[in-house]
Order: sequence, then C-alpha cells, then structure tokens
Amino acid sequence: MISTIRLQHFRSYADASFTFDPGVNIIVGENASGKTNLLEAVQVAALGGSYRAKDAELVSFEQPWARIDAATDDHKRVVKLQAGQTTRKSFEIDGQALARLMQPRMLPLVLFEPNHLLLLSSSPDMRRSFLDDLIEQTTPRFGNVRKQYRRVLSQRNALLKKNPRDLREQLFVWNLRLSELGGQIARARQDLITQFAEHASQTYGELAGRPNRIDLQYVSKFTPEHYETALLHKLEQNIELDVLRGFTVYGPHRDDLAVFIDGHPMQEAASRGETRTLVLALKILELQLLESVRGQRPMLLLDDVFSELDAQRRKSLTEFVKPYQTFITTTDADVVAQYFDGASVRITRPE
Repeated sequence: MISTIRLQHFRSYADASFTFDPGVNIIVGENASGKTNLLEAVQVAALGGSYRAKDAELVSFEQPWARIDAATDDHKRVVKLQAGQTTRKSFEIDGQALARLMQPRMLPLVLFEPNHLLLLSSSPDMRRSFLDDLIEQTTPRFGNVRKQYRRVLSQRNALLKKNPRDLREQLFVWNLRLSELGGQIARARQDLITQFAEHASQTYGELAGRPNRIDLQYVSKFTPEHYETALLHKLEQNIELDVLRGFTVYGPHRDDLAVFIDGHPMQEAASRGETRTLVLALKILELQLLESVRGQRPMLLLDDVFSELDAQRRKSLTEFVKPYQTFITTTDADVVAQYFDGASVRITRPE
C-alpha cells in the first residue's frame, strides 16, 4: 500500500506530490493530463519497471534525471533514473541502496488496462507474459531465470543465423542451458495454471451470474515433468529446421495458455461478453493468488478499464476489488464513484 508519492522529472511531471487513500483512488482528468503517468509511477515504485515504456522514456524530455519517492505504512522507497547513453536505474529502501528490485522487495501489484481485454484472443506472447509476470511476483529468483532464458535464446538464435561449420558442436552448450531453464519456466507456468484452474469456474460464475465450467490448459509440445530431456532431444534433432527458419522452433517461448468454456475452446465458443468476463476472472484470480502467496493485499491499478466494461461487469468487478487499495484512471469520476457507494474514495486530479 502506498500512502504518498513524489515525482520529479518523471514523464510529464516536473515536481508533484500526491496522497492516496488506503481504499479507492480515482485519478480523473482529460486525455494526456498525466493520469496514466501517475499510475505508471505507482507501478515503477512497486515493481521497479513500467508496463508501457523503457526506462529512458520515463525521464522527462531533456532532463538529466528522474526520481520517485514513495511512502508505505512501514517504509520509504526511492527510485532514481539517471539519463545518458544508457539510462541507469537504482533503488533505495529505508536508506539502503539497491542495484535491482528483487521479488522479496517488490510490492504486490495487479495491473488491468484495456489491452488486457485482448488477452485471450491475441497472440500467445501476451498470454505467456501474463503468466510469467505473475510468477515473477510470486516466485523468488524466477525473474533471473526468465532473463537468463531470453539471453540464451538470443545467443542461440544469433548462432543459427551465422551457421558456422561446427554449428552442432557450438550449439550443444546452448541447447543444454536452454533446456534446463526452459524446464523451470514450464513447470512454474503449469503450477500457476493448476492453481488458477481450481477456482476459475467459481470466480467466472460469480462474475457472470450463471454457472459455466472453465478449464485452463498449458499447451506445449512437452510435459512439464520431462521438459528438459524432451526439449534437449528436440533441439538436437531439429538443428537443420532451426537454421532454415533462422530461429529456435521449440521451447517455452512457443508454449501457450488455452481456456475452455463448457468444454469448448474459448476462441470458438465464447461471445465478446463471455470473453471479457473470462479476462476479469483471470485478473481477480491473479489478485487473490498474489495476496495468498505474499501474505499482504496487492494494489490494483485499473487504467481506463471502466470505460471498456458494461454496467454489470463494472459492478461485479468493484465487489471483488473493494478490500484492496485501488487506483482507477478515468475521464469521469462520477461514473466510477457510483459503483463504490459506501467505500472510502479519494478523487485526485493531476495537474
């Protein structure tokens, strides 16, 4: 929970301070008024990075640095960004300097923005990121595994494009490492999907107002239990195909999450409204899992998502999120506030 935040040379803010309510915070303003920038600053303070921009883009135009000072109930945290040829980022928590914000130091947070409504109908990459971003918040050191996998995959793909004479010999070490890291990622995803699957039907039913069976499945060429061995074999076996295509064909970077409603694939059977309800259910499950694993209530960021939902889904969503510190951006505060009748609400207008 964040109680106050100060932004210096961050995005559109030269120097601005804000106080937040432990309940609902409605951030209201016209488009391009800075409300999403404020939401973004909360995420950077909590998780160390932005959902929509690289570090260099967070520093105000032609400014040498940016800084975020945020206070929670029991500590203070600072994020510093130093502009240059490469933007340097550092952190302080209660005066202790940190080069990186690792999982135990992150504040649990769930983001829901309009692009997320495409989660189940867009490319598999978006679903993989959804799973991995949540695992990174709930599993220590997973973020490092994820980064290592990307690095090894990039190095293997670069070698495939060069295609030297001793390619097979050079690839073996990368194949071995890619398989080891890939198995860790696949099993973490499977564990997460299994946890979600236990409550998916109930959560969807509460949102939709009617019972439906929701099934979740991890889609992969290999079983998570034997992922390393199977992937290593496939990588060794398909080197010629990888060279031909210029990239690594097999691995967790090609896996997917499949969702079924009453036994039918969501993409084939679900209406637009059912699809949006399914996405809402996944976001609520994300919120509840984070609270269970981390032992504290996450913050919830809703970036202009109310305008994308009908009245029934707005009401259903607010019933679930009332116990959490929530930040909602909107162009019309009254439209949002009416759904939080009786709850503690603070309205903030960025300048």
